[in-house]
Amino acid sequence: MPCDAGLRIDRFIALRCSLSRSVAQRLLEEGHVLLNGQNPAKSRLLAAGDHLFIEIPLPKESPLLAEEIPLDIFYEDAHLLVVDKPKGMVVHPSPGHDGGTLVNALLHHCTGGLSGIGGELRPGIVHRIDKDTSGLLVVAKDDETHAGLSAQFAQHSIHREYQAVVYGRFKEPTGQIDAPIGRSHTDRKKMAVTQRNAKQALTFYEVVAEYPGFTHLKLRLQTGRTHQIRVHMAEIGHPVAGDTVYGPKNSIGKLKGQCLHAGRLGFVHPVTQRELLFESPLPPYFADFLRKLYNTRG
Repeated sequence: MPCDAGLRIDRFIALRCSLSRSVAQRLLEEGHVLLNGQNPAKSRLLAAGDHLFIEIPLPKESPLLAEEIPLDIFYEDAHLLVVDKPKGMVVHPSPGHDGGTLVNALLHHCTGGLSGIGGELRPGIVHRIDKDTSGLLVVAKDDETHAGLSAQFAQHSIHREYQAVVYGRFKEPTGQIDAPIGRSHTDRKKMAVTQRNAKQALTFYEVVAEYPGFTHLKLRLQTGRTHQIRVHMAEIGHPVAGDTVYGPKNSIGKLKGQCLHAGRLGFVHPVTQRELLFESPLPPYFADFLRKLYNTRG
């Protein structure tokens, strides 16, 4: 369409097919897209008169094993489910984490009935939270639901609220961090606030309570970049308590990982169009840490 001229082809595919940008880019990389009969680069800009062919391949059979791992399910219907991931569980298989992941547990619970858009190793996975972050995730059982949820994430209309304990105290009770995030130039395993090859990232925060040396925050994500909260809080000098990657290297007692919980998740059901909002209470590790901080007030 003429109004789409000048738009990057990966963005056009994501918008028109209700896919995430990463899925659109994978379709391009795997040769499922032809532009004027040729395989285009994902950064190619569309021009008036272009002819585009897009093939959405059938999902490959997952090579993963279903594992009988208990799940804390907040909601489930024929199209999706919302789970409360415990701290310490990896969302999907990766080098060093071949089993025991949320995906392995979901394959058992759903008897393999998950969307295939996420790829062989990520069936049903629309978004992620870190291994040492606890909290709510929505999982898609079919491709239509996956595409609808991915579109909401791309449009930043998903409501995601976290709670965290961070180092230090704040001058203002509320604030925002608007700083682009990309891969660290010095450590490829880390993310960083940077201007090079970065994406816009916006985090809002609100002080809940203050303790000696620490602050309890509520945080809302406008965007969903990898490690966004951890990177942003470290950037302003308030790293998440227990985060030894972006904060102090010494661990805090028995905390064993960052004190970060995805406590609220809201979205429009892609099939029923119902507005859904879920809230997960603070898990024991988080509540115990707050209790210890409260006792230090004197």
